[in-house]
Amino acid sequence: TPVVEAPLEPLMSSSKRPRTRVSIPPPEERISAEAAQMPPGGQLIYFFSPSETEGDPSMKDILGGKGSGLAGMAKAGLPVPPGFTIPTYMCNQFYANRMRLPQPLKPALKEYMHRLEKAMGRKFAGADKPLLVSVRSGAKFSMPGMMDTILNLGLNDKTLKALIEETDNPRFAYDSFRRFIAMFGNVVLGIDKDVFEAVIEERKKASRVKRDSSLTAEHLKEIVSAFKKIVQRHTREPFPEDPWTQLQLAVEAVFKSWNNPR
Repeated sequence: TPVVEAPLEPLMSSSKRPRTRVSIPPPEERISAEAAQMPPGGQLIYFFSPSETEGDPSMKDILGGKGSGLAGMAKAGLPVPPGFTIPTYMCNQFYANRMRLPQPLKPALKEYMHRLEKAMGRKFAGADKPLLVSVRSGAKFSMPGMMDTILNLGLNDKTLKALIEETDNPRFAYDSFRRFIAMFGNVVLGIDKDVFEAVIEERKKASRVKRDSSLTAEHLKEIVSAFKKIVQRHTREPFPEDPWTQLQLAVEAVFKSWNNPR
């Protein structure tokens, strides 16, 4: 199941980037219509936060290990960053629907993102105090590193400017953006991550530095521009600026990662 979660501290160092989670379930490649049915009393999405949580630790079959654990910690009053979990049967419906998002899930994603905005006091796709999220995978059984994750989702040219203004740290903002484009490009758009890494290595060599951390904000700005050109070249379309499009494509990608080579 996909888990979407927001950060406890919305603006962190690059080693502790803002995160929001979405959880995804374990399906087979082909799911029968019967297996994809929503159980009695089931929901399209389950919300969790220290003040308001749907679901509990007993719901591992429905929320996956990560989603049920987050619900349990939130109910226990621990300072869990708010977010929401898409239940496993919605992933089953995705596969039964020929790998397309079930239609009712699309408005539900907007509804629950608005709840997350309210909980965080931030705005997804906003030009002021933008909310960035991570889309993560989960399953009933622990499978570290097996399925895909996307961090910093919600960044675009507009929210990047807002992040720079709020943090007064252009390097942090551009570093977050280049990481997001590379991760989205690899996980969602299927571009080999080595193509992005090659750009970074070339920039370091030209700048005569050995570590990524030695690259300046201006270097990272150039890398962001180069990464966008890579996406355009490989997909023949510009990098998606609309955060809602980013979110939908990311959820689809995490569902699909159930069948990735790992």
